[in-house]
Amino acid sequence: MFYYLFNYLDKTIDLPGAGLFSFVTFRSGMAFIIALLFSTIAGKRIIGYLQLKQIGETIRDLGLEGQMKKKGTPTMGGIIIILSILIPCLLVSKLGNIYMILMLGTTVWLGTIGFLDDYIKVFKKDKEGLHGRFKIIGQVGLGLIVGLTLFLSPNVVIRQNQEVLIGENVEAVTYMPENIKSTQTTIPFVKNNNFDYAYLTSFMGDKAQTWGWVIFVLITIFIVTAVSNGANLTDGLDGLATGSSAIIGTTLGILAYVSSHVQYASYLNIMYIPGCEELVVFASAFIGATIGFLWYNAYPAQVFMGDTGSLTIGGIIGVFSIAIHKELLLPILCGIFFVESISVMLQVGYFKYTKKKYGEGKRVFRMSPLHHHFQKSADSGIQSLIKRPNAAIPESKIVTRFWIIGILLAVMAVVTLKIR
Repeated sequence: MFYYLFNYLDKTIDLPGAGLFSFVTFRSGMAFIIALLFSTIAGKRIIGYLQLKQIGETIRDLGLEGQMKKKGTPTMGGIIIILSILIPCLLVSKLGNIYMILMLGTTVWLGTIGFLDDYIKVFKKDKEGLHGRFKIIGQVGLGLIVGLTLFLSPNVVIRQNQEVLIGENVEAVTYMPENIKSTQTTIPFVKNNNFDYAYLTSFMGDKAQTWGWVIFVLITIFIVTAVSNGANLTDGLDGLATGSSAIIGTTLGILAYVSSHVQYASYLNIMYIPGCEELVVFASAFIGATIGFLWYNAYPAQVFMGDTGSLTIGGIIGVFSIAIHKELLLPILCGIFFVESISVMLQVGYFKYTKKKYGEGKRVFRMSPLHHHFQKSADSGIQSLIKRPNAAIPESKIVTRFWIIGILLAVMAVVTLKIR
């Protein structure tokens, strides 16, 4: 809105300062500030409203220290994050940009699914919430829409990077003169770091590129679903998912900026993606929203994001990474989400296997997801393959240590662009 207004004023009456809105760095800063202020100032009022309406979290007693003190804490706080993202983006972004449209659509789509899930839990008193089948259908549907949009939109293009060699040394990185539609993505730790999904269908001959897009759409569906659920599983301790998401969002914003800037992209030897600079504005709003929400969600939490927030932030991260062709970095960048998801699958799989084989189920962790394992001491009476730690670790320390690991993983994800 403001972008178009000030752009008009700049061209018609040459209003001093109006040209600032043409700079993505200025609009990104504005998006961050607006999101941060809204989430902290308006967030307090929203939390008060949730308390007034007694929209509190239902807590199951899992024998965790301090767990029952959280009973009645307002939930559905993800509304704060969603509004804090949407409002600054609507105010300062280029709303006609295809990448911005995708991200706003993702936020509303998954926010709606998460809201329905929380609504059923809180108001219908159904602990199961929205049936898992409908969640998956919603996530798969979003992945399909995103994949097809990236395939069909003429505005989603790249310029392929190519190396200029002198002997065996890379003298410079140049770009093909024309924009192309491509299923290429960035793959870490490989010298020629572009991987084309069409390679997987090369046996199809002339139809390889078309079927490459089919593979791309299927991978998009998988990533959106996996990362969204991973964020949902991570949201089990005060501030854990929120802080981790802020770290991931910062990294994605950096990757979007360098991908949209031909000189920086050339230095890193990655593909140049015209138009994706608007994702920097969205990332800034996302970071401001999550940091502002963390003001109230940090231990001891005054509000929980619920599925309204966790499903949304996970989906945002997944779609964002696909849009900038960096989805293969997610196992590193979203290592916290990845390990949390794996811990649940290992726990369930091993328990079922041992129960079928020995008649008694055994555990890999004292409790899953992984963060709960560290809240259980050795004398809790729960036998598991992993014996450490002996003593239960305080919740705030677990969260802080996970944040530190998240920062290290974020740095590693960026560094992989130069380590080949």
